[in-house]
Parts: sequence; C-alpha cells; structure tokens
Amino acid sequence: MKISKISSLIAGFFAVCAMTAGLSACQEDPTPQPESKGTIQGTVVDNLENPVEGVTVEISDVEGTVTTAADGTFKVENVSIDRHTIKFTKSGYLEASTSVSAAKFVDGVATVNVTLQIANAKISGRVLDAQAENTPLAGVLVSISETRNVTTGEDGTYLFEDLLIQDYTLTFTKQGYPTATKTIAPSDFVDGVAQIADFGMGASEILRGLTINELKNAEKWYYNAYRGGRNGDDYPHFDWSTDFMCTLHGFVGWWEEQNEGTTIQIRNRQEDGDWERPADDKMFDSYLYGSKKITEDNKILTIKARTHAASAEAPCHWGVMVVDLSEANPTAVLVGDKKTLASESYTDIDFDLSAYVGKEIIIAIGTFRMETGDYWKQLVLRRIAFGPESTKEWNWLSGTEIPGLEGWKLTQEMVRSTMPIAQTTLTAVSAVGGSRDNYRDAYQSWKDAGHLGYWWSFMPVKKDPEPFPSEGFVIKTRHDASVDLTKPEAYFYAKYAIAAGADKLTLKARNFSSTNPTYFGLVAITEDMTVTPVIPTFTAGEGVENYLGEAVGGQLFKFINEDGGQGNPEKYATFEYDLSAFDGKNVVLALGVVKGEDSGNEDKLCIYSITLN
Repeated sequence: MKISKISSLIAGFFAVCAMTAGLSACQEDPTPQPESKGTIQGTVVDNLENPVEGVTVEISDVEGTVTTAADGTFKVENVSIDRHTIKFTKSGYLEASTSVSAAKFVDGVATVNVTLQIANAKISGRVLDAQAENTPLAGVLVSISETRNVTTGEDGTYLFEDLLIQDYTLTFTKQGYPTATKTIAPSDFVDGVAQIADFGMGASEILRGLTINELKNAEKWYYNAYRGGRNGDDYPHFDWSTDFMCTLHGFVGWWEEQNEGTTIQIRNRQEDGDWERPADDKMFDSYLYGSKKITEDNKILTIKARTHAASAEAPCHWGVMVVDLSEANPTAVLVGDKKTLASESYTDIDFDLSAYVGKEIIIAIGTFRMETGDYWKQLVLRRIAFGPESTKEWNWLSGTEIPGLEGWKLTQEMVRSTMPIAQTTLTAVSAVGGSRDNYRDAYQSWKDAGHLGYWWSFMPVKKDPEPFPSEGFVIKTRHDASVDLTKPEAYFYAKYAIAAGADKLTLKARNFSSTNPTYFGLVAITEDMTVTPVIPTFTAGEGVENYLGEAVGGQLFKFINEDGGQGNPEKYATFEYDLSAFDGKNVVLALGVVKGEDSGNEDKLCIYSITLN
C-alpha cells in the first residue's frame, strides 16, 4: 500500500512537469536585447612625445582599420562594449598593442593613448657559402628574435627594417649547415644602418667559437700597451683607475677582473657540462683576442703575467696564437712553444712577432684545458706590451724619446705604430658608474658609448685620473708637484688620419676652482716626429661670469671655468683647435695637464666631450 502511494506521487510529479514544459514550449520566445555599442578613441605619439600621423589602428572583432590624423588622434564608433585587442602599426616604428575591457568604457567611450617607439634603423648584409668558394647563399633563415626573421634571396642578401638601435644577435639557419650567430652592438649602426660584413655559412672554427667571419670584425688593439688589475704597482703607472684592459671586448670563455690583473680562466661549471669537456692542448678554452698591425716598432710582444693555485706539477698551460687573415686558408698558429706558469710572482714572457711585420694580424692570448673533469686554472694578465724590444719589470714601453717631449714616456716607436682611430665623437661621461670595487661594467660600457677612455690611450705620467665623476673624465696634477711647463702630469693621446672636412677639434671642459687656473696643452705629432703645439680659441660657458682663458708661451693654455655638469652642459668652456695644417697626414694628438702654478692644490681638467669634424 505504501509503495503504491509513493508511485502515485511520482507519477503526479512527472505529469506536472510535462504540463509545465508543454506550456513553456507554447509560449513565444523573448525579444533579443540589442548589443551595447560604444566608441574607442585615443592619441598616438612617439617616444619624443610628437603626434604620429598615419598609424594603422586595428581593433579585434571590428571589420576594417582606421589611421591616425595629423594630430595623432583616432576614433572608431559602433564598437561592442566588450574586450578588444588594439594593434598600432606604422613603418619606422615598433608595433604596439594594448587591450580594453568593458569596464574601460565610460559613458560608452574608451580612451586609449599609446606611445610608439621610433624604430627606423636597419640591419643588412649578405650570406655566402663558405663550402662553395663563398658564392651567395639563398634560403638562409636569418633571425633577430623568435618572431622576426627574413630569408636570404638568390644574391644572399637580407634586410631588417624598423629597428631600434640596440644589441641584437643574428642567427643564421639552413639545413645542411651548422647554425651560426653574430652579435650586433649599437656602435655597429652608422646613420641608423648596420651594414654587416659578408657572413660565410659552413666556415670552420679557427679559434674556439670563432670562424673567419668573426675574426674579420675583430676589435682592434690600437695602442701598444694595455694594463689589467687594480693594484697600485709602480703607482700611478699601474692602478685601478688606469686599468684599461678591462675596456676590451675580445674575451671568449671565462674571465674576470682581479686585483692582480685581468684573468683568463678555464671553464669549470659542472652543471654546464664543463667537467665532460675533453682535454685539448691545440684549441684555447678561454682567451682574449684582437687585431693588431705589426711593424718594426712593435714586433716584440711582452706579457706580464702570474697565476693562482698552480704548482710545478700542475701548472697553468697557456700561450699566444696568431691568425694571419691574408693567407688563403687562415689557421691559428702558436707563437713559439706552449707555455706553463706556476708562479704567483709576475713574470715577463716575450713573443717574437717579426714574421708578421707589415701585416695586421689576429692575436689571441689564452689558456688550454689539459684534463677532463674538475679542472680549473687561471692566467692573470697584468700587462700586454708591444715594442721594438722586450718590456721588463714595471718599466714604460721601451723606445726612443721624441725631441722636445723628453720625459713624456711617449716614444717615436709608439707614434709610428699606434693605429689610427675613426671615432670622431667622444664623450667623457661614463653611462655606468664605477669605483675601485666596482668598475668592470663601467669600463665594459665605454666602447659602445664612444667614451674617451676606450678610444684614446691614457698616460698617467705622474698622477692617476678620476674616471667616473658625473661631470666627465678628470685628469689632474699632484698637489705638491713643482711647477713644470714642459712635462704633463697626465695626458691622453690618439692617432687620426686628418683630412679636409674633419680637421676641427672641439673640446668641452671645466675646472674646479674659481681662483686657481688649470694649465693644459694639445700637441700634434706627425710620423716624422715634428711636434706642433696647437692653441685653441676659447669661449666661456654660457652665462659663466668668473672665467679666464689665455695662451701661455705659445704652447699652453690656462683657464678658469668652474661651472658645468651633466645638468647644464652649456656651461662647460669650449676650446676649438684648427688642425687643417695637418690635412692628409697621420697625426698623434696628445692632450695633457701640467703644473702651471705653485698653488698647493691638484689642478684639474675635467673633460666633457671631444669632437672632430
């Protein structure tokens, strides 16, 4: 009886449900609600805050596109009030995108303002088949990111446009060829274009990680001496503030700056698989390399080095290799024998490069991995020196003094064999700050920034400099030095090929005293050892009231111009030098500060910039 009653209840329930469903089905469908519509509008400017006309604006789920007006504005009406992705594109600018949600619409209007990065730089080049006598190679995929790539045409050329001037890594990929890469730095862009030298696919390594293509673009060692480390041995000749080996970029593998020197190390990180690397006494594991013109004046290379944690039984194995790119099939040739070093005392080791006189060659200084497994050694470089003979102890480069420049430590051999530079726009303000305890990153930034400290060589004859003040690079005298108008306490020098249209040098500088003038001079030294002081025209900084500027004895200039700084560059004094008398000649320019008065103070020349145009 109970079961029957429950069954009746269930049946009744379903009957009611059926009737309800039937009634619902008979009713008319409700009228659809109209979709809410709104407007998306905004303004597009560039990173200089200028409006950008002609930008294509594409909104997801909206047919067609619009372009910005002359004032950078755009408006799209009748857009669903919903989430949309908006893309902004124009040639010469980086693509940008953003999104709006329904909540972004206020009274039916969503306002979107966008800044586009100006990107009108280009990278172009050509890929050659190193396996087929360097004929153009088509079909190579050249990439600069996961989303940006092009394919070489029949002539092997490729082109990237609408780029920022910044670091890039080009990756070259083609089936049947090993994948290769090439790095691009901001300094490679000239007038917004990085024209890359022909790149050969399939070329074999000459030095570890480097084929002939990379070696053709090797960093030049313009000068005959590079110092490493931050100890004050033979101060001020060797000091942290004069450690300009650290400015070089030709390091491959492991390296670091130590008090004792710039250190080339064996790679030994187990998690990177270094312990499984086979022993190799033919190819460097880590090394420093550069391109150097060898002459009778600099044919002897002397390396001052030491090591750490080595012994006679387990020394550091190292050497010097040369690559002569003028050969039909260049190879890395060991100069002399492979060296061993186990001493923690500095040792001077000579390498005779006489066989390469008259050639510009690649020189590499590196360490060999002699064992598989947990194997680590290091070579500490205190100095790399090129001269007509060996450079021993803590001595300056050997050679013949220049008549009229006795005591300058600048020899006739250095003048003749210094390589000309082409960098004509130089800043002396370091973009990266540094100190004795933290300067590697600062020094490493100098090359790409066009910094004076990389492109010109510094000579601390009697006094160290201040390389990192925010106002510029400060060269100075000792406070207790005797008055001497013939010998600089410190100076910079560089060689230029002077030519018409690029023979006016402009120096911007300041001092740090309103009462004690700074005495300094610029001399031009031709390769026949003619020494010519050049006297500038002087213009005080804008609005500077307390200033002095006058020539001294036809050879020097003394000035007071205390104002100037990164925030007010117009207040630096301006010195203009006419070098037209040297058109058509290679000339070493030396800019130095002397002790002009017995003031009891350090007399400082704070260099802000140098330009040659």
